[in-house]
Amino acid sequence: LKCHLQDSACGVVIVPFHAAMSKPLRYNGSNFFRQRLCLATVSGRSVVITNIRPNDEEPGLRDYEASFLRLLDKLCDGADISIDETGTMLRYTPGQIIGGSNLAHNCPPSRNVTYFLEGLLLIAPLAKQPVSIRLRGVTNGGPDPSCDTFRTATLPLLAKFGLSDELVFKIVKRGALPLGGGEVVLNCPILRVIQPVELLDEGKVKRVRGVAFTARVSPQFAARMVDAARGILNDFLPDVWIYTDPAKGGTSGDSPGYGVSLVAETITRSLKSADACAKIDDIEASGRGNQEDDLGTPEAVGTAAAKRLLAEIDLDGVVDTTHQAIVLYFLSLAEEIKPARVRLSKLSPSAAQMLRHIKDFLGVAFQVREDHGDTGTVVFSCLGAGLKNTSRRTF
Repeated sequence: LKCHLQDSACGVVIVPFHAAMSKPLRYNGSNFFRQRLCLATVSGRSVVITNIRPNDEEPGLRDYEASFLRLLDKLCDGADISIDETGTMLRYTPGQIIGGSNLAHNCPPSRNVTYFLEGLLLIAPLAKQPVSIRLRGVTNGGPDPSCDTFRTATLPLLAKFGLSDELVFKIVKRGALPLGGGEVVLNCPILRVIQPVELLDEGKVKRVRGVAFTARVSPQFAARMVDAARGILNDFLPDVWIYTDPAKGGTSGDSPGYGVSLVAETITRSLKSADACAKIDDIEASGRGNQEDDLGTPEAVGTAAAKRLLAEIDLDGVVDTTHQAIVLYFLSLAEEIKPARVRLSKLSPSAAQMLRHIKDFLGVAFQVREDHGDTGTVVFSCLGAGLKNTSRRTF
């Protein structure tokens, strides 16, 4: 502990813990932008981010980062967001997470709507009111997981932390790159506390499910993606079922596109996911040449998704690399009644940075223990911060 009084004998200056916590955290660069803002919001700590792409041709915040800030402003009351003239420095002071119903947000086509949905899931359970929001933008394509993967893999994962009742997600319209035009609806309830869990047993894969979508292209493309994916997966297990979802008319968005999302379920109900989406711009620019490496044909898309899923399964761990950071985040917020543990494979850069941010914002440090055997996995354990949502009524 520190206080502002100085001991003449030892010369040590001690500052109170709450005073140290009141100082804003400072970071350089735009990496892991969502993590810093979401953890700042739930912890109540201010954050200052400097040197945001200062040497780029277009320095400062990107359109999707500014859009995420506007989304946080809609969900929170009293937040203070300051951006300098060049856009290279941001100061964010969080407010109270209010939530609310009938919210709407337009997402730029530069990122998938799951970029915003994943950020929503980190703060919406701790809001004062349940969140009901409609997002418009790109639903499939880009560097982010597809909305199908979000529905079939991300949301079931949150059920392990008690977030299952009244959690509803619906894809109203498909929207592919580059114009988007898709629409989704998310209804997220609130939690009072997050229970600590142990996720240690991965189990053997018992079945694979998936969704192959098409929008403004021939519906036969979906069947070709399914055949290509099954041609690889059926060599390992027979229970493979991939549904086809051809978007028609007003539900097909503003751009043509097609893709497939796959989810493997184990005997212990762990989920591993992977997806792939066609790059229509590359196809048109190349005159429909041999674009298997660039996902230019339905067969290439189905094959890429199947190989990515097999790679995730081969890594072991209870969750895939896409969802490692989310699991670590909820474990760090859990109640302090017992340690929470999870067994993960090789950490993704996002998960590794999440561990650092959790220690900075919440003061929670994970213990790391190498798993026994030749699986190459690691067990992470921690005693959560015991964060409680005092806005939720308990009677």
